[in-house]
Amino acid sequence: MAGFDPELDKVLKKWKNEETGLILAIHKYGEGEPKLQIGPRILKKKDGTDRAPSKAGRLTVEDVLWLYEIIDEIKEEISDLADPMG
Repeated sequence: MAGFDPELDKVLKKWKNEETGLILAIHKYGEGEPKLQIGPRILKKKDGTDRAPSKAGRLTVEDVLWLYEIIDEIKEEISDLADPMG
């Protein structure tokens, strides 16, 4: 069995919470089904530039409220991408 091929991993849609740095993205690997990835989290340095990405870890109340606000959009996107004819 072959290993992971980054050429087959495609980001189809991405959201970023500017306050908490949390990123949500719909990915598709090869011909597989689209899936939602939670994370990474990209925080800002004191000088305003981005730090290196880190694991999403535990979600804060702010993260959960933001996810709640956009969950219908995510659901529609992933449904349309999974069944483009639907």
